[in-house]
Amino acid sequence: MTEDIEHPKLDDIELTTVMHALSDPARLYVVRILAEEEERPCGSFALGVTKATASHHYKVLREAGITRKRVEGARHYLQLRREELDARFPGLLDAVLAAEPVGAAPR
Repeated sequence: MTEDIEHPKLDDIELTTVMHALSDPARLYVVRILAEEEERPCGSFALGVTKATASHHYKVLREAGITRKRVEGARHYLQLRREELDARFPGLLDAVLAAEPVGAAPR
């Protein structure tokens, strides 16, 4: 059984909200990892924070329209909404991801 999760529609994604979400090193770290992988379980990111804080970071990314969350049983998976973000804000993710090497640990 999968759970339906609400994600913002492409036209509702705002640049200021995306930039705010990407301003946190832990969230930027998640985005960098997802840029290299198609999908990843939420619990597999080495964020060095509590489970509640990690969940907050995942929620901010989802509500900003940066990620899509899928639930399958007890497992939660994240994927980057790359194509949608590139269509809405061409070049934004490329610029953000180029600013620091992929795989840099959160501060």
